[in-house]
Amino acid sequence: MAKRTRKQPPGPCNVGDAVEAIGAGWKGDILWHLREGPQRFMELRRSIPAISPKVLTQALRALEQDGLVRREQFAEIPPRVEYSMTTLGRSAAGVLQAIAEWWKRNGAAIQDPELRK
Repeated sequence: MAKRTRKQPPGPCNVGDAVEAIGAGWKGDILWHLREGPQRFMELRRSIPAISPKVLTQALRALEQDGLVRREQFAEIPPRVEYSMTTLGRSAAGVLQAIAEWWKRNGAAIQDPELRK
């Protein structure tokens, strides 16, 4: 499937657009952890050990650009930055919960063809 661009009008089925916004790459994992409250970069990094710092930075920037995550920098020494979900980001929490529950029920069958029979 070709990568969607923001200039394309939404189609009759926007599932792909929604997945791109909240579920592509590591975005869903990041949002899942931020639902518990604001976190610093290293807290997110510890929560998602498989993600590299570069990819975490890129995903956080994309989520911020889409309005799902807020980056707040505090004027302290040493500087402190926290990431949190915006109202728009929190509105996806139910979708993320539904995906997590679906995976609990079906993930093993997806990963092991023997369980699909």
